[in-house]
Amino acid sequence: MKKIVSFFSLLAAPLFADEAAAPAASSSGNYMQTFIMIGIALVFFYFILWRPEQKRRKKAEELRSSLKKGDRVTAMGIIGTVSRITDTTVILKMFDGAKVEFLKGAISDVQPCSAEENAKDAKEKEEVSAE
Repeated sequence: MKKIVSFFSLLAAPLFADEAAAPAASSSGNYMQTFIMIGIALVFFYFILWRPEQKRRKKAEELRSSLKKGDRVTAMGIIGTVSRITDTTVILKMFDGAKVEFLKGAISDVQPCSAEENAKDAKEKEEVSAE
């Protein structure tokens, strides 16, 4: 048993000796290599993560800012028609006539109203005002 342990220690000794004898003069090269790798990682994160997220946010903000009365929107899984728009909130009219107020940031999808729906809304307004 002692012979096996001494045999492995003879084999392992040169491995550890090489690590201890590494030259210290090339440390500036190691720093440069580290900075290059950090730079590559930052470029990777910018083009793969940050830039597409910025584009997605900008597109979502444009959708929310272009809201108008009559648009069908999805807010947190709830579908409704825009009844009124304020600075930070939107009041949605539901299928059964109930109205719910949501933050503009909660709106995830906007389907613009068609010309037919605009004409229908105008006709309803005229009927209500005539009564």
